[in-house]
Amino acid sequence: MKLLVFVTEDSVADRAVDALVEQGFRVTRLASSGGFLRRGNTTLLVGVEDTVVTKAQQTVGGVAEGALCIVLDLERYERM
Repeated sequence: MKLLVFVTEDSVADRAVDALVEQGFRVTRLASSGGFLRRGNTTLLVGVEDTVVTKAQQTVGGVAEGALCIVLDLERYERM
């Protein structure tokens, strides 16, 4: 299991979320800011099986050019 952390510009965040949901991914959306100009960003958290990491990355990459993707290994997770 992996946790994908996507950081996108606010202007493309809706498209990225919509594209992920259309592909069956569950997404948590967080407002964030940073960088030199303190521009608004959106951070997307997506938990996926190892076999679909590339699919999720391609989905976001297709609608949010320049998005940052961080892939974290999840040893354990619990749904509460």
